[in-house]
Amino acid sequence: MRFNGVKQGVAVWVWSIVIAAVVAILAAVGGSQFDILARLNGLPRLPINESTLTVVGIITALVALAAALIGAILGGLAGMRYQRKIDRIDFQQ
Repeated sequence: MRFNGVKQGVAVWVWSIVIAAVVAILAAVGGSQFDILARLNGLPRLPINESTLTVVGIITALVALAAALIGAILGGLAGMRYQRKIDRIDFQQ
């Protein structure tokens, strides 16, 4: 899997979604007592709750997920290219 940047990028994206879901579930179960994001005022927040969730909000969330996936894939490809370059240099010496 080292030389498959697309798989690595998708895996990073999937793990980030899974971790975000687990954190969201823990926050819902724990309530406001364990809401870490509420205590960190410096982080940007998306102003989305159940009452404002509309078709536009859903489309925006899907576009954000797609952009994150594309970024993860491009990052995986860049890392793959870098590793191949390092291996070529190491092999030549």
